[in-house]
Amino acid sequence: MKLNINGQEQQFDAPLSLASLLERLGMKQDRVAVELNREIVRRELWVETKLSEGDKLEIVHFVGGGK
Repeated sequence: MKLNINGQEQQFDAPLSLASLLERLGMKQDRVAVELNREIVRRELWVETKLSEGDKLEIVHFVGGGK
């Protein structure tokens, strides 16, 4: 299954949920926000959100910092 993630096409085995995709990408779920096909997906729905061929995702990773 091809997914477009932050403007880059990537290949994954289907079926795949949003939560399992983030796990495969090595992203901590408490530090990201996800837009799927131009819609923000609430964190509590990630496990049940199934991805499909050609889906477009924007994943924003929050980074802490400061003094």
